[in-house]
Amino acid sequence: MQEPVKIASKRFPDIELKVIEGHFVTPNSHISHYMDMTTMKTRQKNAANIAKAMAENYNATTVVDTIICMDGTEVIGAYLADELSLGGIISKNTHKTMYVVSPERDSTGQLIFRENNVFMARDKNVLLIMGSITTGKFLTNTLNSINYYGGKVVGVSAIFSAITKYQGMPVYAVFSSADVPSYCSYPPEECEMCKKGIRVDGLANGYGYSRI
Repeated sequence: MQEPVKIASKRFPDIELKVIEGHFVTPNSHISHYMDMTTMKTRQKNAANIAKAMAENYNATTVVDTIICMDGTEVIGAYLADELSLGGIISKNTHKTMYVVSPERDSTGQLIFRENNVFMARDKNVLLIMGSITTGKFLTNTLNSINYYGGKVVGVSAIFSAITKYQGMPVYAVFSSADVPSYCSYPPEECEMCKKGIRVDGLANGYGYSRI
């Protein structure tokens, strides 16, 4: 595993992503780079910058009632709600303001809305934000869960995404594979790094990584 390097976004050069090259295992794939988004999710200025970049993808004709935050992106979600409101995005909620929520998630990746917060999903126009999207499998589970609870997804944004579309819906990302051209993601049984005998450096998920 190499030392972290900072990579500037091609679209937003003032925003830098910390990238660690290595062999990492996620719940759904093996990846060649771990994207360290810790400060983007937790540092006030960084989170505000990410939110501002995400907001540029939506115009005033979009209706957003609820922002669902995955992978610890709640701080970004709060700033994003402000940015969208300032940009003229409207909400159909009674109080004319957006909900920002991070639902429970079970071991299979399915979202759980309890009785006290299911109203934030049911019949709502939902904007989903995620830390990273690699294979799209976790995104599938998340979208299916939102649909199950009666939500309508009107947009998907991520800090990093290896895909640009999902089932015809654009996936807007601050960083893409173009920013990390050597990035690779493999199904576990087809991992080229494993075939070459490259040892696994760590286990990674939306919360971080652990060396092994």
